[in-house]
Amino acid sequence: MFVSAPNMSTMLPRIRQLDDAAINRIAAGEVVERPASAVKELIENALDAGARRLRIDIADGGKTLIRVTDDGCGMSAQDLPLAMSRHATSKIDGSDLLNINSFGFRGEALPSLGAVGRLTITSRANGFDAAQITVTGGQVGLVKPAAMAEGTIVELRDLFYATPARLKFMRTDRAETQAISEIVKRLAIASPLVGFQLNDVSAGNQRKLFAVNPENGDLIDALYWRLTRVLGKDFSDNAVRIQAKRDGFTLSGYAALPTFSRGAAVMQHFFVNGRPVRDKLIIGALRAAYNDFLSRDRHPAAALFVECDSQLVDVNVHPAKSEVRFRQPGLLRGMIISCLRHTLAEAGYRASTTVADAVLGAAKPEQTARNFSYQMPQSSAAAHAANYQMQAPQFAETAALYARVDVSEDKGETTPTETALETHPLGAARGQVHENYIIAQTADGIVIVDQHAAHERLVYEKLKTQMRENGVPSQALLIPEIVDLSADDCTRLLDFSETLESVGLVVEGFGAGAVAVRTTPAILGEVNAKSIILDVLDELCDQNATQSVHDKVESILSRVACHGSIRSGRRMRGEEMNALLREMESTPHSGQCNHGRPTYVELKLSDIERLFGRR
Repeated sequence: MFVSAPNMSTMLPRIRQLDDAAINRIAAGEVVERPASAVKELIENALDAGARRLRIDIADGGKTLIRVTDDGCGMSAQDLPLAMSRHATSKIDGSDLLNINSFGFRGEALPSLGAVGRLTITSRANGFDAAQITVTGGQVGLVKPAAMAEGTIVELRDLFYATPARLKFMRTDRAETQAISEIVKRLAIASPLVGFQLNDVSAGNQRKLFAVNPENGDLIDALYWRLTRVLGKDFSDNAVRIQAKRDGFTLSGYAALPTFSRGAAVMQHFFVNGRPVRDKLIIGALRAAYNDFLSRDRHPAAALFVECDSQLVDVNVHPAKSEVRFRQPGLLRGMIISCLRHTLAEAGYRASTTVADAVLGAAKPEQTARNFSYQMPQSSAAAHAANYQMQAPQFAETAALYARVDVSEDKGETTPTETALETHPLGAARGQVHENYIIAQTADGIVIVDQHAAHERLVYEKLKTQMRENGVPSQALLIPEIVDLSADDCTRLLDFSETLESVGLVVEGFGAGAVAVRTTPAILGEVNAKSIILDVLDELCDQNATQSVHDKVESILSRVACHGSIRSGRRMRGEEMNALLREMESTPHSGQCNHGRPTYVELKLSDIERLFGRR
């Protein structure tokens, strides 16, 4: 038998006022989900206090100890008890909840932590004596004198001891430690001018997990070096600088080349007015910007900073403050997509250096019992003969043959034209192997080009350029297809009718609850108009923008480019190979094919020599 409210009494329920301890424990469930949440709140408090160096000590994944030490402005003895009260904060005055320029502002973190753990705060402000206060399970102790330099030490022990049911949902110490490390790294990226040190002090043994010193220089240069230290040199070497400003929004940061993609979205970091966020709009915009370069199972890497007036974004959406809402989401989304695509286009033919590293890693030289080291001979043929005769006199007749070689008749001598071609980024074509790979020589190495993948991208870019210049041809339906929708969906769809018309899809209103599809993109051939309309509506509801029809058109262009490009197995003449290399150098995105795979690999001569033990 169905019961509408099985947990409610049939008698008239009484309304009770919960005590402060219960209120704080309920609030803690929203603010502090796991030890990493507590670390995030404490670090943000330290950053708001103007700290330049932070030290974080944890034990047992943060379950038994979290200690954050900072050199910020500190607190006076009279402010410590007030800091333990809910909704008490020094960061806003409450008059304007949209004008928020600090990490914290709700005044809930410290009381929530004190309600579910054993919290001790020791602090000293400039011109005041140091003081200490302790909160255990929501019970606030007396303020005591203490001894310390200027700054604050917040120590949280036995997290969730007051709510043991929550402890059952904690993951292993290793998993919780990893989550804390990710939080610290994310906040370290957000504040490149601040130093961070994370230590694991479990069982009395100190182990440094992460450490960075404050970076120098202006903010964008400091960010570059901080990203190098946090995300690795591979990211910074293969990232392009992002800088744009439009209609009150400023976008900056670094985005990696498409060939430097990841199997999951683990290297995507987004910040709004310096606050780390996981915003669905920015994630979708990043994915859309790389949509033409990556397959669906690959994810781009980027660290993007959005700066705007506090009136244009609402950060008071969730107690954890990891979500935001923008007043003009469509404007920001379009700016991110256009800026990223333009910047990636300026990168031209570049492919990530990790492609060459992967090749070198796969090309393992034969292991011998002894490691020989020798220099690559660079002298003349006559010198070769003299050296050979001195080092191996028993082969004097062979040495004499070397001595009679006329260097001027060396057929391997390059012509001036070929030498000039080597100065190009992709060098001069020297040959073709297996009727699919072009070998080119550069001034300091070699380049191996996948001729089919490279030409496929070139043809695809030409088709897209023609589409932008001439528009998308559309085909009129003999009988317009009527699609029944709700009134709200009809309104939403018709508001974007001009955008849809630009890609060959013409829709018109057909009464209060339907639309008529007049034309569809001709390149798609015979299509299910209703299916396309529903896909567009899903995208509009999710992101308030539509890209699905445009993506379908470009998908067809990609297939056309694949079938119309140079096929594997075709022999190419020298001039054809060089023409392909020159066109790659002048075409945007030619460093990867339509599916995100690299079109060429560059190996430096020093790397090749190292493979053969010459260095």
